[in-house]
Amino acid sequence: MKNIVQPYKKEFCYSYTSGAYATIELLTARPGKAECVIIHSAYNDAEALAALCKAKSVPVYRDDRLFKRINQKENTYVLGLFDKYSCKLSNGPHAVLVNPGDMGNLGCIMRTLAGVNIKNLAIITPAADMWHPKTIRASMGAVFRLEICQFTSFEEYSEVYPMHDIFPFMLDGSIHLTPENCPKSRRFSLVFGNEASGLPASFQNVGTSIKLPQSSGVDSLNLSVAVGIGSFVFASVNGFL
Repeated sequence: MKNIVQPYKKEFCYSYTSGAYATIELLTARPGKAECVIIHSAYNDAEALAALCKAKSVPVYRDDRLFKRINQKENTYVLGLFDKYSCKLSNGPHAVLVNPGDMGNLGCIMRTLAGVNIKNLAIITPAADMWHPKTIRASMGAVFRLEICQFTSFEEYSEVYPMHDIFPFMLDGSIHLTPENCPKSRRFSLVFGNEASGLPASFQNVGTSIKLPQSSGVDSLNLSVAVGIGSFVFASVNGFL
């Protein structure tokens, strides 16, 4: 395996965790997907990580030349090679991202969703690469704690999960979200649009639209912030936290 791995490309069937924390999350949450862990000689907790790898039956390589060949982050001393995999969403609460374009935002959103116990993420393509090491690193490995599925359209998603209550987040949403008036649902789908364009106006005809109250000092909130606020309120009010 170590003789054929190359720097990440989207078309590969494998990807990398970058950094010890994300790698430990891989080993903890999805050990069966881990192919190997590569440790640089500069990493100062190598024995503990090697012990975890041994416990999970994951090979370890301490090879600085191999590390340098595939590493894309200068201050990283641990890489985890893993196989990409597919998931099926459960019937619990979902977050739905329509054409997210930024890998940093996508990774941050994954971490936030894991933090508020919303464990299902639907991504409508085209979208940022969920398996890129930048996305994995931004998620701090939370990607491995979620069930994530990609769809070619929102219509495809809604056909697969027709029983979910849909709540698109829009600047002109009909409900100004607060803990007091947050809709009650055990099977909600929180839908968010692209960083630049948001959701198309047609989403006003889908489910119940939601607006996040904000001051006049900004025209909109960053996508990851909006997901954080909306998912926290819905998860809290509906008993998932």
